[in-house]
Amino acid sequence: MFGPLLLDWRRRILLRKAPPGPLRDYLATPFPGPGTEWRAVEYLAIDLETTGLDQRKDAILSVGHVTLRGGRIELASADHRVVRIAGDVPAASAVIHQITDDEAALGEELPVVLADVLRVLTGKVLIAHYARVETGFIGRACRQVYGAGFAVPVVDTQALAQRQFERRQTAYKASDLRLHALGERYNLPRYAAHNALYDALAAAELFLAQAGNLSDGRNLPLRELLA
Repeated sequence: MFGPLLLDWRRRILLRKAPPGPLRDYLATPFPGPGTEWRAVEYLAIDLETTGLDQRKDAILSVGHVTLRGGRIELASADHRVVRIAGDVPAASAVIHQITDDEAALGEELPVVLADVLRVLTGKVLIAHYARVETGFIGRACRQVYGAGFAVPVVDTQALAQRQFERRQTAYKASDLRLHALGERYNLPRYAAHNALYDALAAAELFLAQAGNLSDGRNLPLRELLA
């Protein structure tokens, strides 16, 4: 219980420091209670494609997200945005994400995309696979754009999978924790990798499979899913 309480304390502290605008509006809304049954909570499954994994020097290339309500994915809410970056897209990154210099040049400015992400995320729990990438880059973007920090309750589908393997005393390799490898374990659809929207959808589907497995017909409080 201490974790969620500390997170909400951090939200209130950050709210005092945030300037008027999208980040303040986001932080002004309390997070879902950790004792809430998981199906009664709204979530935003999100994925970022970036030029690298170092939030101090790398940039967000694209954002994909989809909302979950009532234990269901709302496909009509799915969104994919390309972000304009300064300079060229690194060659190695372009090969992985298939986002070219021309496509990035036609993207939207980071403050525009970030404001929309914060608006959609308000009052929800963030779902991501290996979520420290998403939370790290979004936090860095908030400090760059608004000069203030970011906090969010998180469900990390990779961490959930690792917990399940360890609880069952099942041997696993690092590759077994990859998003698509876990999807195969649950017989979920296979999407093209390294597309922000497809990876967000894959994480959303994996989360529902994991939560259904963990609940096993009982009421499952949100706290049992949080990272």
